[in-house]
Amino acid sequence: MIRLRQIKLRVDEEDKLLEKCANKLKINREDIKDYKINKKSLDARKKEQLYYVYEIDLLINNEEKILKYNKSKDIFKTPNEEYYIKVTGTKKLNTRPVIVGSGPCGLFCAYILAKLGYKPIILERGDDVDNRIEKVEKFFNNGILDQESNIQFGEGGAGTFSDGKLNTLVKDKSYRQKKVFEIFVECGAPKEILYVNNPHIGTDILVKVVKNMREKIIKMGGEFRFRNLLTNIIIKDNKIYKIEINNNELLKTDILILAIGHSARDTFKMLLENNINIIPKPFAVGIRIEHPQAMININQYGTKYKNLDSASYKLTYKSSNNRGVYTFCMCPGGYVINSSSEANHLVINGMSNYKRDSINANSAVIVTVTPNDFGLNPLDGVKFQKKLEYLAYQECMGKIPVQLYKDFKDNKLSTKFIDVKPVFKGQYDFGNINNILPKDIVKSLIEGIDYFNTKIKGFNRDDAIIAGVESRTSSPIRILRNECYESNIYGIYPAGEGAGYAGGITSSAIDGIKVAEQISKVYKNISSK
Repeated sequence: MIRLRQIKLRVDEEDKLLEKCANKLKINREDIKDYKINKKSLDARKKEQLYYVYEIDLLINNEEKILKYNKSKDIFKTPNEEYYIKVTGTKKLNTRPVIVGSGPCGLFCAYILAKLGYKPIILERGDDVDNRIEKVEKFFNNGILDQESNIQFGEGGAGTFSDGKLNTLVKDKSYRQKKVFEIFVECGAPKEILYVNNPHIGTDILVKVVKNMREKIIKMGGEFRFRNLLTNIIIKDNKIYKIEINNNELLKTDILILAIGHSARDTFKMLLENNINIIPKPFAVGIRIEHPQAMININQYGTKYKNLDSASYKLTYKSSNNRGVYTFCMCPGGYVINSSSEANHLVINGMSNYKRDSINANSAVIVTVTPNDFGLNPLDGVKFQKKLEYLAYQECMGKIPVQLYKDFKDNKLSTKFIDVKPVFKGQYDFGNINNILPKDIVKSLIEGIDYFNTKIKGFNRDDAIIAGVESRTSSPIRILRNECYESNIYGIYPAGEGAGYAGGITSSAIDGIKVAEQISKVYKNISSK
């Protein structure tokens, strides 16, 4: 096939894509036998005329002749971009690998290991996704929290209840990201994620994808055990020997993959008590802000275009007190949700369904914090998070504290909404978020939000709705590992977001695949015993 780059079409002329390709190659349209879109992005720099920009692979007649005579750097033979892996390890594996956590890191590690014949066991402290949804809806409706199965814990991990964004800054020379997207599509995700610039799946589709992925892993020899909490590890000769599950069951294993989420604070504590090397790391805290989605669309697209997907944004700022302020996990057409996982503590997040069709856009606006802010001991960052989440819970007695932006700036309680109406999942009430966050964080947030108004008109509007607290943006710890992905205890592989090596669905999935690759380089699979 031949690859063409920089094929530019007005957003209202997508039906002319192949005609445009034929013109660029100076061939007849009928010479194009088949095609596959490799990339598609929106060029919205000029609001009076928006364009889609394509990279496309074409199956055509006389391919070699066209490549020979066409010297454009945007026309070349389609490269081989297939992900490839095989078992090369020689060491005997006496037990099945155990993966703790069924978020994207754990699922993709399990998928690759199962496909290679290792028959992994996946332990998940929460419920399968169907029962998990019931628990989450009950929590949204009446505040009854299941501390083991909630927005943070359960099949699919925290990402299941999010926008399902798949964009990442990870460089992908081995095509692991491509493989991740292909597996998602194989399990029911929309095919467009293979080529659009900012792919997302949405919570409503993610729950189905996660279930389908589990079923595929089981068919390949994997085993899922829900409501199975890792409560201890037993080490022998500096190597993992056994693990304890639910305080009463022992399971022997040579390989323990810690694909835990960054809300697994009890697990962090247990690992530290067993002398696993853990250090604190920077993260960010702040609030979530809601605007009308129509306002964001006009700012990003102009007034001419009415039928484009809900627009998104990404903004950054350096405050006068030298802190980074940035938007995070922006959810077009989404919801602000109560994401709590601990009694008497409250944390929020954002989510969107695939169609991103709610009336509001929301995004976290967060400020960087470092060990200099909260302490140098391994779990000091966790303590800092918990303090903020306790204050957030107390502010409105378990309901999400909300406040109009002007009132937040003026440090006073709001009494009514104005033009922006809240779109929340979970109970909420008016509170003063100044009572939750440290003063220098508040100062940075106000500076940042006011600056963002120079990029998106109306960002700092008086009636924008803010909510708190957004405190689990990334892991507050890192479980140290070597170049072979092992911790200081042989056979323990920390991986993914909770271990401090990823930041989102795609990067977590890629990290899980990397760990699976490393295991395949060292150990024979189970069928080779």
